[in-house]
Amino acid sequence: MRRVAPILTLSLFLGACATGPGRAPGPAPQPDRPASGAPGSDRYEHSTDAGPEQRRDVSAQPEPVPKVEPRSAYGNPDTYTVWGKSYQVLPTAEGYQEEGLASWYGRKFHGYRTSSGEAFDMYRFTAAHRTLPLPTYARVTNLDNGKSLVVRVNDRGPFHSDRIIDLSWAAAVRLGIEQKGTGRVRVEALTSTRDPTPNKSDGRVPTAVRAAVDSPPPPSSADSAADNGSNGGSNAGGDLYLQAGAFQGLDGARALEQRLRQQLKLPVTVRRPESSSLYKVWLGPFASNADRDRARRSLAEAGFAAPISVNP
Repeated sequence: MRRVAPILTLSLFLGACATGPGRAPGPAPQPDRPASGAPGSDRYEHSTDAGPEQRRDVSAQPEPVPKVEPRSAYGNPDTYTVWGKSYQVLPTAEGYQEEGLASWYGRKFHGYRTSSGEAFDMYRFTAAHRTLPLPTYARVTNLDNGKSLVVRVNDRGPFHSDRIIDLSWAAAVRLGIEQKGTGRVRVEALTSTRDPTPNKSDGRVPTAVRAAVDSPPPPSSADSAADNGSNGGSNAGGDLYLQAGAFQGLDGARALEQRLRQQLKLPVTVRRPESSSLYKVWLGPFASNADRDRARRSLAEAGFAAPISVNP
């Protein structure tokens, strides 16, 4: 779920999400406004995020239909920085696929400006992503229940290192993620053979930055054991790896492999398991969970998407 803190960066609207120190307080809470109510404002009527007061049935709501769109004038610089971490916007969404944790955001940001400059509408199937070009159409699949949905990515976030995508409330409901707050998903970019000419940001200073900063629900004991190991961090059960990405095309996997080698100087390989149709970029092997955690932090500090822990 979506919570926020104040930050300003140059050359990018990272969405509508935080009341900074010294800003005038927002107006008194009111019923949910239409999404056109206040795009561009950096003040919020609600201090915490939640689902809508007036819930709608989104079970039969049509999914977005992927189409070629020009890149938005906002939200697409080559790089941007949030909380001292730099992120690199992908030159194209072609071949992008990744698995990881999804969260969601809703009423607090409903009607306020997203990174692309559009108003956020929690009742539409949209999402926020740190590095995909805006807008991008993507298919999100819940790995725990098999539910799948097409969303339109028009915002930046989440800036929790353990999450790869932030869904609108409606998308989270449709995928069965709303109640838990987070869920394991696969994100696949849906692209055309034509890649629209990118529009660069015009360099103006944004009014606010939207960033998810609170912790997700506590992990289960099984998750904690898998991540930290029950043997004090040493590797007693096999080689330890991090998966930095998964791609339908070999070119995308090779490009990520090259960037990782150049920037992090870590061992990295591209694999295609017999049981999978995807090219997977793996870092490792690591001798211990502590070594793997250090590599995970290095990826986050370098602006790469959060990797997932894997064992061959």
